[in-house]
Amino acid sequence: MGILFGGRSGEHEVSLLSAASILNSIDQTKYEVIPVGITKQGQWLTSTEAQHLLAGNTKPAPIQKKRTATKSVALRTSTSSHEALAQQNGSLAQSLDVIFPVLHGTFGEDGTIQGLFELADIAYVGSGVLGSATGMDKSVMKQLFVAAGLPQTPHVNLLRSEWKAEAKRCIKRIEKKLSYPVFVKPANLGSSVGISKVHDRSELAPAMDLAASFDRKLIIEQGVGGPGAKPRELEVAVLGNDSPEASVVGEIVPGAEFYDYNAKYHSDASIPIIPAKLSKSESKQIREMAIAAFRACDCAGLARVDFLMEPAVVNKKGKESKAAHIYLNEINTMPGFTSISMYPKLWEATGLPYKQLIDRLIALAAERHQEKQQTTFTRV
Repeated sequence: MGILFGGRSGEHEVSLLSAASILNSIDQTKYEVIPVGITKQGQWLTSTEAQHLLAGNTKPAPIQKKRTATKSVALRTSTSSHEALAQQNGSLAQSLDVIFPVLHGTFGEDGTIQGLFELADIAYVGSGVLGSATGMDKSVMKQLFVAAGLPQTPHVNLLRSEWKAEAKRCIKRIEKKLSYPVFVKPANLGSSVGISKVHDRSELAPAMDLAASFDRKLIIEQGVGGPGAKPRELEVAVLGNDSPEASVVGEIVPGAEFYDYNAKYHSDASIPIIPAKLSKSESKQIREMAIAAFRACDCAGLARVDFLMEPAVVNKKGKESKAAHIYLNEINTMPGFTSISMYPKLWEATGLPYKQLIDRLIALAAERHQEKQQTTFTRV
């Protein structure tokens, strides 16, 4: 088992937390575990250097020049085994059966590293190239959700180049379709990095500039619930390949105005409620939508699907004048994976403990790789 972590994305630190949790929990009597780290500069590390990175040291122990033949780790394949992730001197290679890429965000969750695994013909945990790419790009993701008939909030797509060239025109376009508050996001990132809640026009330009610093594609979404009304933030964990299953529905009550990066990773104020207090019909609807979203993006292995629930409107007589409405927000193909992250906690509440969840994901990776062997790629 190769546990791959770190990476060049804005979610590097989140990846370290997830990988450390997996390494602490995985059954090492069942698997020979090889930690593999990627620095923020893109350098691949194994053995002691990988452990050094995992400990949070951004400057890994230097490697002696005599031992160094290359600054990257080579991936290559043979007919009998998968020679993978060699140490930096290239003289010692580890034979890996499965890789668990605990990489969040760009260069790890977007299909790029998955393409490398496909070329090397190595089994790996999680979605393939297409599922990872569509699950990462919120703009493309939303188009697939539209095609699947899944309800979403109104949104506007813009390019960084459009914003920089014609900011006033972009603002008019946003305000014509959406009303404040709105959420401004980089299309290709996760863990709420670069996301801002915008209450009025004065906050829009700084939010656009922040999102544009993380991606060339920007997405601006209509806030749910309107001014002064917070939506409920609901999450479902999906597990499986061709026959995915959905966990119980969970809810996050953010300690901040919304569930941003600080609320997720640096604050104890946010409260998870598992299972969420919903009617049976609401829970069933959300779980079915989660599986539909998983299939719409051609996902595999695991994903966390997030929803927003607009509160019901109650009149002065205490009667519901407007029913609650459920919107599909997004899908995350490699969600946070610490033992206290929502994805594992949702499965634990559904009856699948953390250690067994890791086993199941590894088995799904092997199953998917084995199924792929049925495909012929060349003419005989």
